[in-house]
Amino acid sequence: MEIRWLEDFIALARTRHFSRAAEEQHVTQPTFSRRIKLLEEEMGVTLINRQTLPLSLTPAGEEFLTLCEQVTERVRLTRDRMRDIHAGQARRVLVAAPQSLLANFFADWAGELGWGERLQPYLRATGWVASDYFQALQRGECDLAICYWPTERCELDLDTTACHFRTIGSERLIAVTAPDAEGAPRVALPGTRQQPLPWLAYPKRGLLGSAIKAHLSRRPVAAHLVAQTENLYAPSIKELIQLGYGMSWLPERSVARELDEGTLVRAGGREWDVALELRLYRHQKPHGEVDQLWSALAARQPRHTS
Repeated sequence: MEIRWLEDFIALARTRHFSRAAEEQHVTQPTFSRRIKLLEEEMGVTLINRQTLPLSLTPAGEEFLTLCEQVTERVRLTRDRMRDIHAGQARRVLVAAPQSLLANFFADWAGELGWGERLQPYLRATGWVASDYFQALQRGECDLAICYWPTERCELDLDTTACHFRTIGSERLIAVTAPDAEGAPRVALPGTRQQPLPWLAYPKRGLLGSAIKAHLSRRPVAAHLVAQTENLYAPSIKELIQLGYGMSWLPERSVARELDEGTLVRAGGREWDVALELRLYRHQKPHGEVDQLWSALAARQPRHTS
């Protein structure tokens, strides 16, 4: 049984005339009559009293009409809802970002911008290195990418020529470690050549790893570090630090509460902080929703947070 058969029956019940109902349904009368006959065969009862003029419904037909109206109305409402859902999904903009920014920046930023319902985090991107973001923008896998970016000169092997960016915030990487029993740092910068500090490092080709390396190269006092591991995820590094396995640099947003509570402490003074900005990247090709967002951002002052 097809939905259009139910619609045919409703049209016939309304017009009480095969020709007029067929015209309403945009089919020939023979085709229409055949559908009604198939419907009666499917239901196993006579629905139309063809001996009256105009046509009338049998008692079974009257009962069946109620069902037809209920079913076709439910289908109509479901179709409308599905169209709304599809339209809403089409309007959403996929945003790639590191896990630490999704946890500590994205929701507040999107809400303040008034785009909280339209920006959707692209969760596959949480395991990406920097180059992956720009390749994904190029192939249209995501629409936007939020990245940490060094404010100081830093050698980065990234091709961003096909993209535009806007600065949407600022951040600092802070050297932190777990406290000892007296609340002092378990390990403290700069360390010594004889006793280098256990360091939980980021991948060398990543943005954060490159930014830290460039900052340390400019410090007048050398830091003596020995890498215990390399980990792409700031939250994973944070957990290892809390377990007492060493020190590292973490985004200030991600450790603000722990620093206030004293469960993490600075491993060095502010001279060891690495300044970053938060950049929002898009591909140059036109995109209706992204174009709207870009215009909205142009009307706002860049947001800076210490």
